[in-house]
Formats: sequence, structure tokens, C-alpha cells
Amino acid sequence: MCSIAGLTIPVPPQAVEVLAVLTTLRSLQYGISRTRANALIAKAESGAIRTSPTTFIGKAVTPIYALTFVIPSVTYVLCVTGDLFTQPAWMQRMSLPNDYLQRETKVALRIAACASTFVLIGFMGRVFTHLGNQWHPAGRREKSRVVQTGPYAVVRHPLYMNMLIQHALFAVMFWSYAPLVCLGIVAGAFTVKIPIEASEALIMEDAAVAAEYRAYMQRVPARVIPFLW
Repeated sequence: MCSIAGLTIPVPPQAVEVLAVLTTLRSLQYGISRTRANALIAKAESGAIRTSPTTFIGKAVTPIYALTFVIPSVTYVLCVTGDLFTQPAWMQRMSLPNDYLQRETKVALRIAACASTFVLIGFMGRVFTHLGNQWHPAGRREKSRVVQTGPYAVVRHPLYMNMLIQHALFAVMFWSYAPLVCLGIVAGAFTVKIPIEASEALIMEDAAVAAEYRAYMQRVPARVIPFLW
């Protein structure tokens, strides 16, 4: 059962898992497809990546946070689908607390997290649209420029903000602590990655955009989360 706008609606347990699986698949599919599309556009219009991190940490941090994002969501999809849309026992042992909430509230929160993920997908699309031909995993392209419009007028790395929020939503969607652990790992990876990839290093080494980016940093101080980080 689930109460929405004062109405009590019967919701079978498997239905919530089906919704969470489909929402997760859509999030993964959209993120991968937009990344590939922007990568092709960026290479064609802005050239190859000419400068990349050279240290071991700089090279390792991108695959670390990428895998930390993909592995929990893919594991959830495969295991829940394989168990006929029921979380296996080992997964249930990592569940968020169930003692303080009625089942109806828990179901409503999980459905709300699924709906919020689709809103977040729309936000991701907007970020990719403004990023356009400047997408890169870590480095500077031959024809680099500073993107300052749309979400980039609020934070300097909106795709990272998107990823952190998605981890939090995954925790509610899956009703599991695992995405919260991954959120901490990803936040730590960003703490290392951003100075290497962005302001203090690679972009500031590009004489063509260094002054513009320095002014952009002063105008938009938030790296990932407005007023916090």
C-alpha cells in the first residue's frame, strides 16, 4: 500500500523493485549515450585532448569514481532482476532502517526517489547541452574554452553535483546503505580530481583561457555544491 495525496493505493512489493530497476537502467543508458555523443562532438569540433593528468593518482581517480558509480547500480539491476524483482538476502542486510517507517512511507519515498531521478536526468541533459564540444574525462582539448552558461553559471562542475545527488537517490531507490558508501568514495575522488583537472592545474596552464577561467572562478566560487563546496 502507498498513500499519495491522501489516497491509499495498493503497491505490490515487486512493483517498487521493477520501477527502481527501470529507473536505474534509464539513468545509466542516458548517461552513457550522452557522454558518447558529446565525446564525438568534442573530438570533431574541439580537437583531441592535448593535456592529461600525469601522476598515478591523477590517472586513477577518473576510473575509480566511474566504477564506483556503475558497479552498485549494475549489481542492483542484475541481482534484483535475477531474483524475480526481489532483493536477495545479502542485499537486504544492507538495507536502510525499516523500524522507524511504515511500509507505506518507505514505498512512497522510493517512488519519489525514482521520480526525482527522471528530473535529474533532465538536468543532466541540460548540462551536456551547455557543455557541448568541451566535454572531456580529464584534460584540455586543442580548442578549449570556458563554459559559463546554464548550470555552469551556478557551479563549476555540475555533472559532479549530478552524480552525487544520483548516489543519494540510489540509496533511497534501492533502500540500501551501499550507494551512500559509494557517495563518500566519489566525493573523495572529486576532492582529488577537481584540483588536478580543473582550476589549479590543467586549465590554468592554458594561456588562452587561464585569465578567463580565473575570473570565472571568482564569479562562481562553488565547485560542486552551491554555498558548500
